[in-house]
Amino acid sequence: MTGSANRQLFVLVTVSSLTFGLAGCASSSESKVSIGLVVPASGVHESIGTDMTRGFDLYLDQHDGRLGGRLVDVVEADEGNHVQTGVAAVAKLIEEDEVHAVVGLVGSETALAAKSVATANETPLIVTGAGADRFADGSDYLWRTSSTNSGLGGSLGKAVAVDTDRGSAYVIASDDATGHELADSFMIAVEASGGTISGQGYTSSGTSREWSGLFDEAAKSGADAIYAAYAGKQAEAFVRAYRGSRTARKIPLYGPGFLTEGDVLTTLAGAATGVRTALHYSAATDSLANAAFVLDYREAYDAAPTVYAVQAYDAAAALDKALALSDDVDRNEIADSLGSVGTIASPRGNWSFDPKNNPDQPYFLRVVKGGPDGHRNVVLRKIGSTSD
Repeated sequence: MTGSANRQLFVLVTVSSLTFGLAGCASSSESKVSIGLVVPASGVHESIGTDMTRGFDLYLDQHDGRLGGRLVDVVEADEGNHVQTGVAAVAKLIEEDEVHAVVGLVGSETALAAKSVATANETPLIVTGAGADRFADGSDYLWRTSSTNSGLGGSLGKAVAVDTDRGSAYVIASDDATGHELADSFMIAVEASGGTISGQGYTSSGTSREWSGLFDEAAKSGADAIYAAYAGKQAEAFVRAYRGSRTARKIPLYGPGFLTEGDVLTTLAGAATGVRTALHYSAATDSLANAAFVLDYREAYDAAPTVYAVQAYDAAAALDKALALSDDVDRNEIADSLGSVGTIASPRGNWSFDPKNNPDQPYFLRVVKGGPDGHRNVVLRKIGSTSD
């Protein structure tokens, strides 16, 4: 990391000799605040973890390594591929490293399991990835700067019902909690908007597989659209399989934005052309705030920012405002102040926390298009919001 923030890295099998002051011991505005950052540093979602780390780092670099005027120690941990690994990382950050707040988490199951650790230890946990609907419930210790699965699925369900001839969709998703939440919310919205679901197919979580049989079923069903809910390496494999099938010439592909986000789009390039997705951010968003963010991000990392980077960047922004409102570096005071941060000025557009501590934000329909700078997710229009 560049900039003046201090960074420490621990490995779970190693005993760290570093210790931090107990939460709440410091009272000076010059005192340091310790933030735990737990994201995938290995495994199938490693690139997502890299983007989140970059987004959080960039905010610190832009603010002289400070949040709320206080110097920041960032303690990193690897979320890994499994719930047990991620929860152990969160527990160590809170109970041994005594951080004042934890930021990160990509896996929904991990975030749900980590809820009890954060609340039992009265430590703010700001999720920057996981979309599990049941995570944020209004607790002072549970916050989210990403999105909810139902928000993404529901907004796209309305769009597909309106945009296609008969509003008929075939659903394909991973057979896990996230896949079913994204699929269920989509199907409910399609039917509520006058459309129909022509069929469903689910694949084993965490693995890639041959989808040709499901593509054939989708074609036989007479669907106007295929809706697919995957992320990371599975998303990449799915879009490639779709593009190589006969079905791709007949039925358009829709999905949550993770289907064509970040490294997935970079790798797929032209294979993703025409895929339509729903998300709350695109690096191609036309605004002054986003243009400045994209420029700074490219200068720092020689890459285009992703929604994952923005979500972590916004977690730092929320903590910055909360710490500025806090008289002491104290877990409970930070948690209380997060409820008073108001509007967050973000590259995605201004947003605020809703009553359950999820982002109150719009969702946009995007389509992959090629251009001089490569393939991008171009925003077509707003299709929903958290409050819908």
